[in-house]
Amino acid sequence: MAASVEPLVVGRVIGDVIDLFVPSVPMSVQYGSKHISNGCEIKPSIAINRPNVLISGSFNELFTLVMTDPDAPSPSEPTMRELVHWIVVNIPGGTNPSRGIEIMPYSNPRPHLGIHRFIFVLFKQKSVLNGVEPPHPRNNFNTRAFANELQLGVPVATVYFNAQKEPANKRR
Repeated sequence: MAASVEPLVVGRVIGDVIDLFVPSVPMSVQYGSKHISNGCEIKPSIAINRPNVLISGSFNELFTLVMTDPDAPSPSEPTMRELVHWIVVNIPGGTNPSRGIEIMPYSNPRPHLGIHRFIFVLFKQKSVLNGVEPPHPRNNFNTRAFANELQLGVPVATVYFNAQKEPANKRR
């Protein structure tokens, strides 16, 4: 398992966004046919729509998914750290976020300066979450504080991709 968190350490996901953890629930994230692996490059034009996320586990387990950008507005000066892009709670295991309750609607990646990390963090819930308020505004979100507030504990899965602004003539 130690090898599976190494890219998260190298990519500073562990440290900047979450603390060290041991992955315990498989999670798959895809934009169209592009499977997300830690540190891969995704064009923002590919990520306009919500990704397909498949969470393992049994149907009686519940999960919370958070997508965040810790590099807003630029990696050299992340004054908006973190910019939250998506939050879904009460996702049954063995399903996807469409089976949960969307607290924060998906906002596609739109990096302006530099290479940004877009991080999906999955937490296993202890019980059903009711009355979760969406953070406002989306900037200066803190994944650790959010997890602490909801008593989610440490993540059970995390994956991230990198994206940067596409030149206007290269967009599809």
